[in-house]
Amino acid sequence: MSDLVSHDEAYGSTVRRGCPFHDIRQKLRRVGLRPTRQRVSLGWVLFAKGDRHISAEMLHEEAVKERIPVSLATIYNTLRQFTEAGLLRELAIDGSKTYFDTAIHDHHHFIVEGENRVIDIPAREIDVASLPAPPEGYEISHVDVVVRLRKIDS
Repeated sequence: MSDLVSHDEAYGSTVRRGCPFHDIRQKLRRVGLRPTRQRVSLGWVLFAKGDRHISAEMLHEEAVKERIPVSLATIYNTLRQFTEAGLLRELAIDGSKTYFDTAIHDHHHFIVEGENRVIDIPAREIDVASLPAPPEGYEISHVDVVVRLRKIDS
């Protein structure tokens, strides 16, 4: 088969590779989300630029630039759905700012104070020596470490 066509074992069919919208549709189907036009369009805007951190407002601004007619409420709903489906990680900062991370592997974050910037820290660079025992009936699902940075005044 060519580079653009392969056999998809999970679906038992031949699929095209290299088409960003097709790839997003497949990604949505794999996590049980119906690939509506808005989800596919927003997924393309979100995932086409690789791993990154984005707020709902930033995504809305990018969608408008791409001429995708979508409300901020729809952006919030889509980000929530993508997060619940495991396509994004939610990173809440101070309860007032939320970023969504397209990199869902284990890692931590630097937050640059005074800027809208989040920087990944590989998980191996943070050593959490001990954690408290979770309350009865619970287990620790993952640990998020946020390290805050500020510019040094020269």
